[in-house]
Amino acid sequence: MSENTPRLPPEASNTPFPRSTPAASVAVLDDAHVGDIRGALGTIRREDTGARTGLGAKFRTLIAIIGPGLIVMVGDNDAGAFGTYTQAGQNYGTRLLWTLLLLIPVLYVNQEMVLRLGAVTGVGHARLILERFGKFWGAFSVIDLFLLNALTIVTEFIGISLGLTYLGIPKVPGVVVAALFVIGAASTGSFRRFERVCLVLVAGSLLLVPILVMAHPSAGSVGHDFVVPGFPPGAELSTVMLLIIAIVGTTVAPWQLFFQQSYIIDKRITPRFIRYEKVDLWIGIVIVIVGAAAMMAFTTAAFAGHPEAGQFTDAGGVATGLGNYVSRTAGVLFAIALIDASIIGAAAVGLSTSYAVADVVGIRHSLHRKPTEAKGFYAVFVALMGIAATIVLIPGSPLGLLTEGVQTLAGVLLPSATVFLLLLCNDREVLGPWVNGPKTNLFSSAVVAVLVMLSIVLTASVLFPAITSTQILLILGGGAVLALVAGIVLALRRRGRPAAPPPNREGAATWRMPPLALLTRPQLSTGRRLGLTVLRGYLLIAMALVIVRVVQLALAGH
Repeated sequence: MSENTPRLPPEASNTPFPRSTPAASVAVLDDAHVGDIRGALGTIRREDTGARTGLGAKFRTLIAIIGPGLIVMVGDNDAGAFGTYTQAGQNYGTRLLWTLLLLIPVLYVNQEMVLRLGAVTGVGHARLILERFGKFWGAFSVIDLFLLNALTIVTEFIGISLGLTYLGIPKVPGVVVAALFVIGAASTGSFRRFERVCLVLVAGSLLLVPILVMAHPSAGSVGHDFVVPGFPPGAELSTVMLLIIAIVGTTVAPWQLFFQQSYIIDKRITPRFIRYEKVDLWIGIVIVIVGAAAMMAFTTAAFAGHPEAGQFTDAGGVATGLGNYVSRTAGVLFAIALIDASIIGAAAVGLSTSYAVADVVGIRHSLHRKPTEAKGFYAVFVALMGIAATIVLIPGSPLGLLTEGVQTLAGVLLPSATVFLLLLCNDREVLGPWVNGPKTNLFSSAVVAVLVMLSIVLTASVLFPAITSTQILLILGGGAVLALVAGIVLALRRRGRPAAPPPNREGAATWRMPPLALLTRPQLSTGRRLGLTVLRGYLLIAMALVIVRVVQLALAGH
């Protein structure tokens, strides 16, 4: 535990769900995480515990809380997302818009569980995994997050360089200035200043809306394809399926879980403000879906009937197409929005890594602290930005291969992140009265099953590029059958057993997780142990095979 973690006498943990938890008796790994909420748009004093009864008071509270949900969602519409969504629009029109509608409940349920964990526990995601499931999974969660996030930040700087190129700004000084801007925004020692910068960047993401208006796609086609599932006529099913998996991977990313939980803790949000944070999350989801849909729609309208239709190259090519077929202004706005999205993505992904590493190692980790007060935390962040920017500026770097590797690794690792999220949200030692209800568990289990199947398909497609539509359907069908059988077996095993008592939310607004040293280690059932063992084996094998394949492709390219 951190030197800042307060300890309780053993008798303090006699009851699992105390009605209230004294401030000195909660799991705080950095004392900077306790105090006033100093958001970009308002302040809530720590001693302000009164009820918000009037509409004005509720609104002031909401705008003070707003930030974590907005930043994590808009940060997810980053350079990789720009490439994926515009590829879908340029190559297949609006026929894949329906995938965004299906992703809305997945986004909300995943991030809602994370915000509960952050507000209730005061401990980051990686540290909870370490404490509750052992050193292997704790180390694995940090190491894989570090590697994946480092590659993801490289793709963010690729996006910045593409935007700069279209605008006619020299690449080297532009990338260096962008890296220094991200580092400077996070290193002022003021959480409020950083969040204000991020909200300005969030506003910048709305530049996609005027591009949509300028391109004026068919409203009827957009509305129909958003709510009616279908596949592009004449397209190769395997190619379309892989693009759908890429859309899932870029919209639901592992770093989001780690970032939002730690950021909520750093903002000092407690359980009594969870309702407001859920509103913040919904606002972020609306903005990210509107942005994604806009990109699919305006690329469809811009490239329809032109030689580039169906010939996606990268986001830079999209900016050029918008400039040629819509207007120069549209191309410029897209390039600026791409740079804006890449910057906020780099900041959020970098911070998710710094938070996780510092959380596990047990060093100070807060944006409330100056760099001199949290050297390790900021050193990880600066190193990530510096390395990523340098790689992008090295002539001949396999940037396309790195982008493909990021999408593949994200797909491989996402199921494990979701599995541990679900386990933690059912851990009564950790969440007390805030544990998941049956409906959330049922939906989340189905999501995990789908993510595992998509992960296997994505891994197979990288290892075996000639994979056919029939083989993809066999993987999905076989996975669905296995998931159904597993669900039936689990239901039969639970028949006759007393059901777990539903969470009692009385007094939940003041319930916080006690210090980690006072928690009883979870006793995993044989089934869960077996499942985690299988998951461990799959992850190690899949990651090794993907890395080997990427190395082979890199060597072949030379």
